[in-house]
Amino acid sequence: MKQEMNLESTFSIAEVELVYRTKVRASNRPQISDSKIAFQILLSSWDPDKIELVEQFKILLLNKANRVLGIAEISSGGLTGTVADPRHIFALALKANAVAIILSHNHPSGNLKPSAADESLTEKLKQAGALLDIKILDHLIICSDQYYSFADEGLI
Repeated sequence: MKQEMNLESTFSIAEVELVYRTKVRASNRPQISDSKIAFQILLSSWDPDKIELVEQFKILLLNKANRVLGIAEISSGGLTGTVADPRHIFALALKANAVAIILSHNHPSGNLKPSAADESLTEKLKQAGALLDIKILDHLIICSDQYYSFADEGLI
């Protein structure tokens, strides 16, 4: 049985609009020149009550001059893991018009050594970013007083 399309329902479809608003002038945005600066900026965004409690994944969104467009929390998980959905990561990067991102997550245990899952995810996101012309500059594993940089270790 053929259903007729209701003309009114045709026009009640959700509209999608991409918007990025900032109140920070480009010249006032911090510029990332090395992993230490990235770590300091990311650490300042971390809730000190959670950094040793739950694993969280965040990204720094960067423009062409490596100035920070924003920090986005991707997920908050449990003591030993959290989910970093590539679609969510790149949706945010595209919406902010970022040309590069820095990945980060904390290890509540204090162990800075990347797991096989950390390395696999980094490679997966690096490949996805290449398709979108969004460069993955680094992946930092963060603890309350130190960090591990994939870029500094030659893994990116």
